[in-house]
Amino acid sequence: MIRKLTYVATLFAGLTCFSAAHADDYYQELGGKEGVEKIVDNFINEISFDQDIVTFFEGTDITRLREKLIEQFCHESGGPCEYTGDSMKDVHAGMKITKAQFNRVVELLQAAMDDAGTPQTAQNRLVRSLAPMRPDIIHR
Repeated sequence: MIRKLTYVATLFAGLTCFSAAHADDYYQELGGKEGVEKIVDNFINEISFDQDIVTFFEGTDITRLREKLIEQFCHESGGPCEYTGDSMKDVHAGMKITKAQFNRVVELLQAAMDDAGTPQTAQNRLVRSLAPMRPDIIHR
């Protein structure tokens, strides 16, 4: 479960370089620290109820997953955080994640943001900033 929950955390890890070039602080649009934490908590909850996706997270340290997702979302949105987790490529090596599974995780993130009351524009910006990770995650 640790490796598989780390999947989601690291799903967002590969964006550090991308965000430096594209971040113009939509951290506040996400609700700042409290908003990001709420999104992450909702996201973990969404994952826990999806029988096809939750299996990737068996044995995962949920506390660490939460911490790394908060760091990643905060960092990617221009907040005061730095991501300290593993690379997307390393975490997803050998997992053989399909396009459909990747897309399902994106849907779960969107549902989590909807539940947090995140404005649609901020949702779109976060998803767009995370999209470049896709090649490091699918079929590795």
